[in-house]
Amino acid sequence: MKTLNITEADSNFFPALAEIEEQGEIFIICRNGEPIADLVPHGRKSRRYPHPIMSAIRINYDPTETLDQDEWPDEDE
Repeated sequence: MKTLNITEADSNFFPALAEIEEQGEIFIICRNGEPIADLVPHGRKSRRYPHPIMSAIRINYDPTETLDQDEWPDEDE
């Protein structure tokens, strides 16, 4: 993990991106010695696991079951 002050981050942005891409380096950008942002490699989300909110949804019927004739809406409505 490396630190950059704002001026260094501004003048070395593209080399820092190249280092992140090639080596997976993490940079902390500081103002007056205080961290204000992290510059980290992008991490793709796995599509194998559902989003926590989606896994909390519960339905009380079988969505693959066909509707009965009386459950279909009238065409006039």
